[in-house]
Amino acid sequence: MSAVKVEWRTSLAVTGTVLKLIAAAMAVPLIVALVYGDDLLVFGASILITIGIGMALERLDPEPDLGPREALLLVAIVWFAVAAVGTIPYLLAGFGTGSTLANPVNALFESMSGFTTTGATVMGEISTDQHSHALLMWRQLTQWLGGMGIIVLMVAILPELAVNGAELIQAEAPGPQLQKLTPQIQETARVLWKVYFAFTVALATVLYLLHLVGYAPNMDLFNAVSHAFTTMPTGGFSPKADSIAAFSAAVQWAIIPFMVVAGVNFGLFWHVLTGETRNFFRDSEFRAYLGAIAALTAVLSGLLFTGAAPTLEIGGATEGTFENSLRQAAFQIGSLMNSTGYATSDFAQWSSYGQIYLLFAMFVGGSAGSTGGGIKVVRWLIVLKTLHRELFRTSHPNAVRPIRLAGRVVDEAAIRGVMAFSILYLLLFGVGAVFISLDAARIGIDLTPLEAIGGSLATIGNIGPAFGRLGPFGSYLMLPDTTKLFMVFLMWIGRLEILPVLVLFTGAFWRR
Repeated sequence: MSAVKVEWRTSLAVTGTVLKLIAAAMAVPLIVALVYGDDLLVFGASILITIGIGMALERLDPEPDLGPREALLLVAIVWFAVAAVGTIPYLLAGFGTGSTLANPVNALFESMSGFTTTGATVMGEISTDQHSHALLMWRQLTQWLGGMGIIVLMVAILPELAVNGAELIQAEAPGPQLQKLTPQIQETARVLWKVYFAFTVALATVLYLLHLVGYAPNMDLFNAVSHAFTTMPTGGFSPKADSIAAFSAAVQWAIIPFMVVAGVNFGLFWHVLTGETRNFFRDSEFRAYLGAIAALTAVLSGLLFTGAAPTLEIGGATEGTFENSLRQAAFQIGSLMNSTGYATSDFAQWSSYGQIYLLFAMFVGGSAGSTGGGIKVVRWLIVLKTLHRELFRTSHPNAVRPIRLAGRVVDEAAIRGVMAFSILYLLLFGVGAVFISLDAARIGIDLTPLEAIGGSLATIGNIGPAFGRLGPFGSYLMLPDTTKLFMVFLMWIGRLEILPVLVLFTGAFWRR
């Protein structure tokens, strides 16, 4: 007779330790609450409640010893648990105010969207008039914490996780393989977070300097830090209802290169810092990523310049205006291809084929080892090379032809993993689109096919904005709670790249 093999109490105990560190992170919005004099009690209470939950979970196993399956379970549990405790500030702030976030389902949706860096929102009106500076800063901070990875951060901080660090990071990492930069995995985790932190500080500095020299009048320190917190994790939350369209062209140009950088494998920047610049420019995924951005931007800017995909609302007319056409195209492609989700114009008002073009860009994704979402460029390269190999083998059945990237042979097990992920991703995306459409129709909401397709892709790909009423200046608030909960699931498994979550639903995982 089979017996349960996984020590789930061990995974929950370590989750408790992680939650205590999330409570420590709440000190940032608490400081903002002190500065602005709003929601001080909300974050004081949130910290105490989160610490209490963490301590209670830690008692389940005072001396946790993670095995491979416990590590896999931990990753899935941690990501759901941090989203669950992330709802506490929303619920406390919304209690008795009539806020949309007083609804637990809405609060969970917003929190999961934040930590998974999706950027979809049910917040309704977004402004400091409707919500406190502290609550908006918490919303931004959740994306920054989730961007490089909560588990990567925990491995960098907690010595007890270093033993299973490689398995933990591999289960969380955005991409098919983990690049070990240093002999010790804990030091690799620290390197990644140092690079991530440095780019965040750099962007905040650039944005605030633009404000000081007069090129960005409304980009004060709060907004500069807020947008740095959500650009580098490719998150897309903004404390402004109009996203980056609320700021000057100078701000938009400044953010574009940082969005592109956020979609690059952060391990490559370590090679630059150590003097191995050749590895940076020889990386095949990096070249394909930049090539895709350049090609997609060039075509879209042409469409905008000629008026084929007009910007009807925020952002102004682009027809015949080279600078505006190029800026809008570069920003939208840089934002949607790697799943940032910012917007400088309401592309939900573009022509249908302009929107379908953006839908195509959403499928590409960022690089493995970046904070970008989607399928990832390296997977597309492997899929295309595998298809080419199968066509070759049709006429040369006895040929031995390995798949190579940057001159290195790709392991066949890795190829099978890429193909399995890609099939599951497309399958869940299709099922999600059907469910979203049918569930909305159940309560009398008639979503267009593009809205349903966009909503499914935007959540499983952690992209954020979709099309129509779910577009960049719209909201997911109108959807039924059942659809929102389903999207919470899509965001969760999308951030963990599907397999580490779905494996928990198999009987073989739990048995000897």
